[in-house]
Amino acid sequence: MLVFFLLFYVVIMVGNLLILLMVFSDSRLHTPMYFFLSNLSFVDICFASTRVPKMLVNIQTQSKMITFAGCLTQIFFFIAFGCLDNLLLTMTAYDRFVAICYPLHYTVIVNPRLCGLLVLASWIMSALNSLIESLMVLPLPFYTDIAIPHFFCELNQIICIACSDTFLNDIMIYCATVLLGGGPLTGILYSYSKIVSSIRAISSAQGKYKAFSTCASHLSVVSLFYCTSLGVYLSSAASHNSHSGAIASVMYTVVTPMLNPFIY
Repeated sequence: MLVFFLLFYVVIMVGNLLILLMVFSDSRLHTPMYFFLSNLSFVDICFASTRVPKMLVNIQTQSKMITFAGCLTQIFFFIAFGCLDNLLLTMTAYDRFVAICYPLHYTVIVNPRLCGLLVLASWIMSALNSLIESLMVLPLPFYTDIAIPHFFCELNQIICIACSDTFLNDIMIYCATVLLGGGPLTGILYSYSKIVSSIRAISSAQGKYKAFSTCASHLSVVSLFYCTSLGVYLSSAASHNSHSGAIASVMYTVVTPMLNPFIY
């Protein structure tokens, strides 16, 4: 098990670092699409690093202990980088939407200043949301020694084992899910609905293939991210099986960041 997850983590680090190295070293890749991609690769590295190293230590030492401060830290970075992943996928969808639907205005609309502002706004929103949700856990009372039915500290699991009313925490989670989860997903679906309409209007088969090929990798990553993080989690929640939830978490917190470099 240790070798298995260590190999996954090495592939995540090497694959995403290679993408970052290529983007920064090749001036031909200094475009909005690769700017968003390099940010996505960096976030994937951080996303996996919030859980996998601690999990490897636990497997090696045969100890599953974590302090309350360490648990809160893990929750904060998990929410922040998960939200960032979602927002960056939305930005890349917008980038492809403008490139295919408004190709003549692409360089004017998707300019370096706009790209920088979008990424900066995403970092700020993700950090603020994560900070609020993490701080709302602080006043909750817990037993001295508690067991979390998961391989890392996840907000839902922590709230479930609290010894007081968690109504406000639940409301905050639902609002954040709708705004920072449903909102970006709606933007991605809208962008691709317009992209499909534009591709269908192209007369030549070669033109359709070229337009579709620019979206294929991004569409694959989006499908992988949402199918694992939403589809599998919803099914595990419906069955109330903590083991299924843990498997779902491994899928989108370890497997997805590992596959992204191969797809791109």
